[in-house]
Amino acid sequence: MPIVAQSNETTDWVSRYADEVIEASERRAPGKPVVVASGLSPSGPIHLGNLREVMTPHLVADEIRRRGRTVRHVLSWDDYDRYRKVPAGIDGVDESWAEHIGKPLTSVPAPKGSPYANWSEHFKAAMTEALAELGVEYDGISQTGQYTAGAYREQILHAMRHRGDIDAILGQYRTKKAPPKKQQKPLDEAEVEAAEGSGAAGEDDGSTAAGYFPYKPYCGNCEKDFTTITSYDDDSTELAYTCDVCGFGETVRLSEFNRGKLVWKVDWPMRWAYEGVIFEPSGVDHSSPGSSFQVGGQIVGPIFGGEQPIGPMYAFVGISGMAKMSSSKGGVPTGADALEIMEPQLLRWLYARRRPNQSFKIAFDQEIQRLYDEWDKLGAKVADGSVLPADAAAYARAVGTAAGELPATPRALPYRTLASVADITGGHADQALRILDELDPERPLGSLDEARPRFDKAEAWTLRYVPSEARTVVRGEPDTELLGSLDERGRESLRLLLDGLDSHWSLDGLTGLVYGVPKVLAGLAPDAKPTAELKAAQREFFVLLYRLLVGRDTGPRLPTLLLAVGAGRVRKLLAG
Repeated sequence: MPIVAQSNETTDWVSRYADEVIEASERRAPGKPVVVASGLSPSGPIHLGNLREVMTPHLVADEIRRRGRTVRHVLSWDDYDRYRKVPAGIDGVDESWAEHIGKPLTSVPAPKGSPYANWSEHFKAAMTEALAELGVEYDGISQTGQYTAGAYREQILHAMRHRGDIDAILGQYRTKKAPPKKQQKPLDEAEVEAAEGSGAAGEDDGSTAAGYFPYKPYCGNCEKDFTTITSYDDDSTELAYTCDVCGFGETVRLSEFNRGKLVWKVDWPMRWAYEGVIFEPSGVDHSSPGSSFQVGGQIVGPIFGGEQPIGPMYAFVGISGMAKMSSSKGGVPTGADALEIMEPQLLRWLYARRRPNQSFKIAFDQEIQRLYDEWDKLGAKVADGSVLPADAAAYARAVGTAAGELPATPRALPYRTLASVADITGGHADQALRILDELDPERPLGSLDEARPRFDKAEAWTLRYVPSEARTVVRGEPDTELLGSLDERGRESLRLLLDGLDSHWSLDGLTGLVYGVPKVLAGLAPDAKPTAELKAAQREFFVLLYRLLVGRDTGPRLPTLLLAVGAGRVRKLLAG
């Protein structure tokens, strides 16, 4: 049975939107499925900011399903968008791809070595796999398929007949620009590009020297959209165009022609009406004054007889230690990248716990360990009933959907412990199992599968994101020079540690031992409360152990490190 997310009207944003969407759906389309929507342009890597475009309506749709209602989450793959530019840093892509600028994404070759048929399918694939792992249920629609099959023919002809009305609406916004926002700090390059817009948000609106036409044909010769409509007849639907690139021109009947699309600011409201969309969020570039969401709201009713969806603006998603994301930049982390190093429950939680207009960061650095600690503490609070209602709702939305709970790690050992073990063992599964088996003698780990997939995620993070200079390499031989320079206090601290190894050989036992040695040296009980002086003595002792074991002042948590090194080798390195 799925965990039920409890509604909290003052803090739970998902429940509040679900209430609003259900009310709007009952008013607009009583008795029909509730329709929410997302749109993704597979023009390059579909990054973690784009993922918010899907996760926001998914969470709302899932809450509505939990209430027993039928929901359709439409995910439009905007693969009939034009190829705008060659993204930087994409493996298998060079500047020769510039010759395809202006073609539909489905007509651009995939990167070299890709198993996929075209550019669009290549970048859709990773996102499709990520959404499946995240438990996102959706109805995927290829806009290439829709347009080339003539699905929108009546809508296109209708828009062309009413092009004067559309032009008048757009004319109210053409000279309007959003006032610049005050910046707390200068925008970096990625932020500037994101602020200026991306994908279809920056396309022209259909104005030409011959008049206004809300339709753009792709050239019948070079397949590009550098075309100009020179005439159109409403009665016969004859449309003439020329290509500004190759010089090709032809006259076609738009009532039979399927090689073109509505310009974005008309296409989007057309689809709202066509699909009956009740809820669709949009990013900053689509939501600012005079942008496509605002203009679309003025077009959808008068022209297509529909209503603008409930459409919250969602904020940026950042990466720890990196600039805000822009999909035109190579190497920008995607959902697939995140799921290599974290379980889907954690990634879902990061999107569920923040309102759409709140920015947040996803950690690919050491911060991921703190995030996992926070996640595990939340799980403990849910288990003992001490959790706050809004936190309980976010947790419930993270661990499962209306269809049931997502597959979870049977033994959810601390991520930082697993990362330390993976770091120390360097991919040797048998050694990792030995260490993890000794963490808690009362609950031995019979197989690494019990710690999977969390162990695999932690291992992937260690191998991919921990810098080589920060990796742990245990000494092969004792540091005799350091051992010989120790004073009586230093030698006694090592003796106390070695004497207690056998009786404290577990994660909790060794934790008590390494923290307790400086207390015993000070004449206190091992469980005495630490003072400021004791904390300083503990830090000094820890540095000594790290230097003797790994030749550095820091490293993985000492109890985990000791277990990993093994009692025999610890004695050799600390006793000389």
